Parts: sequence; structure tokens; C-alpha cells
Amino acid sequence: MAIAFIFKPVCGFPFSRMVFCAKLTRRSLLQTVLPGMGLFSLSTQEEMMDFFEVGRAAKMVTDSIDRIRHDWRPTVGVVLGSGLGLFADTKLTQPVCIPYEEIIGFAVSKVKGHAGRFVAGDCGGVRVLAMQGRVHLYEGHPISQVVLPVRTMIKLGCEVVIITCAAGGINPDFDPGDLALITDHINLTGQNPLVGDNDNRLGTRFPDMSEAYDLELRALAHEQAQALSFTLQEGVYAWFLGPSYETPAEIRMARTIGADLAGMSTVPEVIAARHMGARILGISCVTNMAAGLQGALSHDEVKETAERVKDRFVGLLTRVVTALGEE
Repeated sequence: MAIAFIFKPVCGFPFSRMVFCAKLTRRSLLQTVLPGMGLFSLSTQEEMMDFFEVGRAAKMVTDSIDRIRHDWRPTVGVVLGSGLGLFADTKLTQPVCIPYEEIIGFAVSKVKGHAGRFVAGDCGGVRVLAMQGRVHLYEGHPISQVVLPVRTMIKLGCEVVIITCAAGGINPDFDPGDLALITDHINLTGQNPLVGDNDNRLGTRFPDMSEAYDLELRALAHEQAQALSFTLQEGVYAWFLGPSYETPAEIRMARTIGADLAGMSTVPEVIAARHMGARILGISCVTNMAAGLQGALSHDEVKETAERVKDRFVGLLTRVVTALGEE
């Protein structure tokens, strides 16, 4: 694509007029040239994820699956958070694994506990596409890349997306190791994946978020937990940017405005998924109590708690997915 730009005088440039011509892709222009000239803010404009980029990623995933399982298409998507990837390893039959680095536009997480791949397979007769690990905004990726895997799931046919995460407990009634359904969220980052031009083929300009976390799916999850002889907590999830853990003062503020859980993910994926019309079930594993409610925090504790509750988590997820196939 040949592109020509004529810029008016810019403070600091030694010339009054500049003509810039280059043969560039849209992405290389946004990522390299204009930001390097100080004329473009990547943080605001790179968020313009469009229909074609989602479609391209979906086609690459479809082609990878079709080489092994012809005409297989998912109906349920599962996002597996920190230390929660065991479900994809043990409960999906005839699995097809697709590393994120093989999909154009996907970022790869560097965080321990995130394998960084799609796993497509069957669970209780339901066709599931699982994200074994996610990327986070704090890793420096554009928010459009953070939500691209979830958008790809929905483009491929996932009408229900189960989004899981590790979270810090703010509610004093919670204990490390509890599983909690997310009833709502509070976005404390000032970031939103829908900022920028809207493509109506992905979703409406102003999606309703009054019931972002599906009531019927939450009732189904409670039923399956009772069948496994344990009780699910429920609460509001507060999204902090990270990667530093929250301060005790921030946690007191979050509790005051109604938060029960604190974490560094989930919310952008939920917004993007609701934008595309998917139904959402959010499940948090309370891996530690938030800052000020226990001693020093560490990612090792997150992984250790996730390991301790893995059987209960996998059991719940398996029953919920299977039940979805019986609806």
C-alpha cells in the first residue's frame, strides 16, 4: 500500500512542510513510523481492532484445526488464567494445540503459568476452544492484542465464553482457595478495548453492560458446584492495571466502592466479548487476600494456591461445560 502524507508545521521540526512517502502496511505505519516521529499516540489509536484482523486470526486457527479435525468448530470458549491451565491438558479429548506465536497479530505472554496457546478439543460432547494462558495489558501490548484471542473465539462460533482468572480477595468473608463467580466489575484502569473507530460488523458502538456476567450461567455454575459438594462465592471484580500489586490504600478504596476481588485481567476480554454478543461466565480463583489483609504478596503464592484447588476448579469447569451441551 503506497501512502503519502503532507504535514503542516510541527513545533521542533526545522522545516515548514514535509512530504512523507512509503510503502507500508497499516500496522507497520501505526507501530513504527508515526510514533517514532512523535506525531501519533500508539496508546490511543492502535486500539482500532477491525473486522479483517479478527477474521484473519480466525482463519489461521481454522486452518490449523482443519489439518487434524476437519470441519470442527467450537461452541464454547474458555479462558484459563494464571495456574489454571490443567483443564485444557486433562479434560479436552482429541486436542489440537495452536501456539499463539503461529497466529498473526497474537502476542505471547511472558508471565509464568500462562502456556500461550489455543487448545481445541471436546469435553462432554461440547466442542471447546480454550485459551491456555492470556496476555495482559501490563505487559506492554496494545489493548487490541489483549482482546484479539477472545474476539477470535467468538468469530469462530463460541456463543458462550467462560473467563477465569486468579484474583486477590478483598471481601473479608473470602479465603484463599475459594472459587468466586464474578457478578459485575469495576474498571479502575481508564482503558477500554472499544476506544477508537467502531466496526459495526464486530458490534454496536455503545454495548450495554448492565448484565455483563450472565445470570443463567451463574445459576448453572452454582448447581454444578452443589453437585460437587462445595459452595461458590460471588462478588464484584476490580480491574487494576498492574503489574505491581495494589497498595493497602487502593484496596480500602476498592472495598469502599463495592469490590470483592482485585485482579489485573478479565475486564477487557469481557468488554470485547459482550461487544460481539457472547454470553459470559466469570470465575475467579481467590489465590490470596489483597494488600493490607495479609502479609507480603507474591506471584508464587498465586501459583501455589491455584495448584492446591486445581481439582475442584477442573471438576467445576468440566461439569459446567458438559451441562451447556445439555441445554
